[in-house]
Amino acid sequence: MTTRVAVLGTGKMGSALARRLAESGVEPTLWNRTRARAEQVGVGRVVDTPADAVRAAEVVISNLTGPDAVRATYGGQQGAIAGANGQLFVEMSTAGPDVVAELAPQLAATGSSLVDAPIVGVPPLVLRGAAAILAGGTPADVERARPVLQSFGDVRHVGALGSGARLKLVANSMLGAVTTAAAELQTAGEAAGLDAQHVFWMLARFVPLLEPRRAGFVDRRYQPTLFALRDLHKDLDLALDVFRRSAADVPLTALVRGLVDEAMPTGADLDITAVTARYRRADAAARNTRPA
Repeated sequence: MTTRVAVLGTGKMGSALARRLAESGVEPTLWNRTRARAEQVGVGRVVDTPADAVRAAEVVISNLTGPDAVRATYGGQQGAIAGANGQLFVEMSTAGPDVVAELAPQLAATGSSLVDAPIVGVPPLVLRGAAAILAGGTPADVERARPVLQSFGDVRHVGALGSGARLKLVANSMLGAVTTAAAELQTAGEAAGLDAQHVFWMLARFVPLLEPRRAGFVDRRYQPTLFALRDLHKDLDLALDVFRRSAADVPLTALVRGLVDEAMPTGADLDITAVTARYRRADAAARNTRPA
């Protein structure tokens, strides 16, 4: 691949994207708000501003923590839009559809195009080229992005601009519901006198995606963090906003968001399996107040 690619944001996922590009033959230009984080990735060339990264690229990937970070990175005198001049921008953050709609006309005014392409999958899947990429945009723009995106995994064109962002919120709402249900049933099974390993084996038979997170459910080890509880909390907030504005009835998603909220005080930076600790605390409290 000979395309010049910039990566804006080198957190866990952005770093994985950059490393995967390097393995695919692309030496990306990197920018991160904290320059040292970009330098630690160990590939590509690090620059000082988003505008500098954009000017050096044909395709610009952004993977940031949320809508406020996206706005801050794209806006301002040294922001990505200031360096735009006909590039293809691929917004891969989980930031919701509103920020995508805000960026599109600003980029169009520079002759640039925009695709939203959130990722379904944790960084190790990206590094193996096995993630799912939910691409929203015109067919021409998605096809233009495909040679870069397919190095990360399976690219699915899911509709017009913003469709990828909406579908990612559906996906992460499902992840939240499955994780919370598994946490509840894991702890309930143990409370009923069952062996933890047997309970988890049964749950994973129904939902194989639980298996990589066995340590959290069974061993009470919530690190390393594959996907932080605080990020799930943010995504559920974004999802509920979109769903409610669409007049969708989502009581289960709202309940999951409430349970995640209860787990946040002691587990925000831990893996999402830390929601299990919320159930273990509740079980312990119930036992302590039970009459002798």
